[in-house]
Amino acid sequence: MSREQFEERVRACCAALPEVTERRSHGAPAWFAGRQFAQLWTEGHHDRPEPHLWCAAAPGAQEAAIAADPGRFFRPPYVGHRGWLGVVLDEGTDWEEVGALLWAAWRTVAPAGGGARR
Repeated sequence: MSREQFEERVRACCAALPEVTERRSHGAPAWFAGRQFAQLWTEGHHDRPEPHLWCAAAPGAQEAAIAADPGRFFRPPYVGHRGWLGVVLDEGTDWEEVGALLWAAWRTVAPAGGGARR
């Protein structure tokens, strides 16, 4: 999958969520619902050369995901201490799972009046 295809897929997942805006942050696409809930690194970032996504996560979700599949999930730099989850993207990516992770990330940060409690 090309860099553009990863970006298109993540963008489509985020665009399906209410009141989401996209803008670049630190040179990469990022999505916001009041606060930032996702960041996409299509060309890798720091010690991770592969395309990957960082997303906000509910308390305990980061640890559970990493324990279940440490090859796919990781604790991202800068935001990992706040519970954010890193997700490796590749040819075998389950886009339904990514959509669910992004929905959960959106729900974690969206303002209460913005539909966060569906």
